[in-house]
Amino acid sequence: MAELFGFSFRKREEQLKKSAPSPVAPTNEDGATSFIAGGYHGTYVDLDGNFKTEYDMVVKYRMMAMHPEVDSAIEDIIQEAIVTDQNDSPVQIDLANLDVSDSVKNMIRDEFDYIKNLIGFDTKAHEMFRRWYIDGRLYYHKVIDLKRPQDGILELRYVDPQKIKKVRQINKIPKTADQFQSLDYGKVDEYFIYNPKGLRNTSANSGIKIAKDAITYVTSGILDTNKNIVLSYLHKAIKVLNQLMMIEDSLVIYRISRAPERRIFYIDVGNLPKVKAEQYLREVMSRYRNKLVYDANTGEIRDDRKYMSMLEDFWLPRREGGRGTEITTLPGGQNLGELTDIQYFQTKLYKALNVPAGRLDSESTFNIGRSSEIMRDELKFTKFVGKLRKKFSEMFQDILKTQLILKGVITPEDWDDMKEHIQYDYLYDNHFTELKNIEMLNEKINLITAMEPFMGRYFSTEYVRTNILGQSEVEKKELDDQMSDDISSGKIIDPLEVTAMDNQAMEDEKQNADLDKEMKKAQIKSTKEKGTTNPSGSTRTPAKSGNGNK
Repeated sequence: MAELFGFSFRKREEQLKKSAPSPVAPTNEDGATSFIAGGYHGTYVDLDGNFKTEYDMVVKYRMMAMHPEVDSAIEDIIQEAIVTDQNDSPVQIDLANLDVSDSVKNMIRDEFDYIKNLIGFDTKAHEMFRRWYIDGRLYYHKVIDLKRPQDGILELRYVDPQKIKKVRQINKIPKTADQFQSLDYGKVDEYFIYNPKGLRNTSANSGIKIAKDAITYVTSGILDTNKNIVLSYLHKAIKVLNQLMMIEDSLVIYRISRAPERRIFYIDVGNLPKVKAEQYLREVMSRYRNKLVYDANTGEIRDDRKYMSMLEDFWLPRREGGRGTEITTLPGGQNLGELTDIQYFQTKLYKALNVPAGRLDSESTFNIGRSSEIMRDELKFTKFVGKLRKKFSEMFQDILKTQLILKGVITPEDWDDMKEHIQYDYLYDNHFTELKNIEMLNEKINLITAMEPFMGRYFSTEYVRTNILGQSEVEKKELDDQMSDDISSGKIIDPLEVTAMDNQAMEDEKQNADLDKEMKKAQIKSTKEKGTTNPSGSTRTPAKSGNGNK
């Protein structure tokens, strides 16, 4: 049985079939809040004392994304994952492995293009991917006309993760073995709770209940199994970022406080009593001293004369009989230009975000070499981006499923068989990937050249184009049309005509070779005949053996 927007799609035999009972609850891999019907449900998470709710987690992730180093790393990831091109879409659907008719494939491609235009993916792909990567979750509400569901999805609206959450309601937990046989026990209902005011309060269960199929919900795939909550890709960089910010602030404070040379004032107070001597010293201090205070929150420096600090000038009283008033100087701090600690934590931050540390150095040159010379970190980064694309594509899968079923293109049962064979191709802009593709294409061409003598005997053209060149059905059709246009316009010669001309040339060459052989044979025969005839035309008689003369 399949359900969509509250409607059930089931076959006749499925209505009579009972599901097998099980004491094991379904695996929760989407971070939904589970609770027993009639009880209290909420989300409470305490990760290293930083978070208590998912609302706080999202706020923390978004604050992290504002840090310059984190923002730079995120942009490197998004620019590799989502490549914008003026003449092509960032993503296309690939149905080469889907075993359906061409008409169904065309309808699926049309519906996919409709979805991309509906969501504005070609123009908003960068922002959508960034939201999903930072928050670790992405919600879209699929708006349809309930009176005319066959019209499909009319609008896709983005939902802030701070205002919605997925809930899994378990009606009742069986306590005895006999209760497992009843289908009422252990039944799970999934839906979404939406509150326009936000879900910051952990006890806030009030909100609008939305059907599970009406929301497209895509997570990062990173799940804290202990606390059953979805994490962002930025989560493991929290500690490193805090350390980096702390070391940066301490470095700035140290430089400001230790860079200037401090003075020591020895003030001669003569024979003044202690109270008057201290009063006189304070008057001199207030007349000459100043205090610079650094605010770590705003990065500003202000002049504060109200407080005394050991990092400022020193004022010391000196009694009569000493050397009188004197001012000496303390040297400033040494080695203030060392940035090794900051560079260490910056490199560690990039590694925590799975970005090659070599990209942190803005002065590094852009070298293009052979793909065999690619650094290991860049190769790992390319695979990481491919993983992100695969997970993000679940958004297209869910929306496309709803659209195709509502439009009547396929049935829910058909989708279960088709979904594993639908792929999504993203544009690539990684120069390492480009170099690798060029070398692979060169190797493929060399292989095809070696296979050419066996074409038509052991290998077909279709086999070579599909398995060696890896061309999809769409690429084959486009290339065939382009080659036909080139042939009709006279840019290239028809390969069939070239083959016929080559065969004719080979046949003519063979005939010429045979004719040359016949001519040589005739010439040799004529030469032999001329050698056995005398000049007068009579045939010579060979001399007899022995003495014939008397």
